[in-house]
Amino acid sequence: MDEGMKILVTGGAGFIGSAVVRHIIENTHDSVINVDKLTYAGNLSSLVSIDTSDRYSFYRADICNRGALEAIFDAEEPDAVMHLAAESHVDRSIDGPSDFIQTNMVGTFILLEVARTYWQSLGDERKQGFRFHHISTDEVYGDLEGDDDLFLETTPYAPSSPYSASKAGSDHLVRAWCRTYGLPVLLTNCSNNYGPFHFPEKLIPHIILNALDGKALPIYGDGQQIRDWLYVEDHARALYKVVTEGAIGETYNIGGHNEKKNIDVVKVICKILENLAPDNSYSRASGNTGGFEALITYVKDRPGHDRRYAIDAKKIERDLGWVPEETFETGMKKTVQWYLNNHPWWRAVMDGSYSMQRLGAAVND
Repeated sequence: MDEGMKILVTGGAGFIGSAVVRHIIENTHDSVINVDKLTYAGNLSSLVSIDTSDRYSFYRADICNRGALEAIFDAEEPDAVMHLAAESHVDRSIDGPSDFIQTNMVGTFILLEVARTYWQSLGDERKQGFRFHHISTDEVYGDLEGDDDLFLETTPYAPSSPYSASKAGSDHLVRAWCRTYGLPVLLTNCSNNYGPFHFPEKLIPHIILNALDGKALPIYGDGQQIRDWLYVEDHARALYKVVTEGAIGETYNIGGHNEKKNIDVVKVICKILENLAPDNSYSRASGNTGGFEALITYVKDRPGHDRRYAIDAKKIERDLGWVPEETFETGMKKTVQWYLNNHPWWRAVMDGSYSMQRLGAAVND
């Protein structure tokens, strides 16, 4: 049997990271070294299905801690790095940008330096095969102007928030380490992810869980902001394809071909809940008799809110043969059903420091 590669995944206890780890362990012969700081969004219970595998190991470490990273690289001798560790919530970046600069930029710099030193120490064959895959976001491109425009791999960067600026900075660092030092890097920029194990502060799980509790469903501004939605397990397949088959120095945009207005996303969730949980006790207890859509509430828009993101994913389809398997409708139904079936997971998250409060401003002011 092929022993496979050893892939070091940073942020492997996060939403996208855990999907990547599960995909690799469940569908390949490769091994995973999961390195995660376990901040508020890191959750090892998202990995229960694979955490007893002899091809999986976990280290609790901060990517800003160079000594810890060096010790892990020395002990595990990875063949590739998939770098997903990041602060990722726009609202939090507006309230506290410092953590985003520290983790997303300084942490990426430290990881690059540790990976470069390690890579340079390898023998010729292993050095040729080594890859550093940096996972980023479409938000680095800023706001799309025209209704028919799409983000390409060559679209100029124009980040709007502290979060997207920090990710843009980390992207530039990765490219510079490739050009200056020859580190064999790959980059991906993805659209909005959704699916199982999503931390409840993000739009889709927040709406699902608020609806089940009979609480207001908050929509920023007029709800006309457009995002391209990508099912997280489709994204995990794409990321694995890039790290194993992608061309060194290339960027691949990954999207779901599912452009939706935020208000329409919320209404789709409401309709699915009407079908899957028509008698849910939380909505009955709240006295809501108008269906879940009656809970929709518009709140003041956040500063610098981009109006539209949309990705052109033709390059990864053409070069690597990846296409999403889920439509928005099939992926969303699976997502809602997962939250209905997994109360213990999200209840445990909500019992912690996060109390399901949106970070946006007050209602209708």
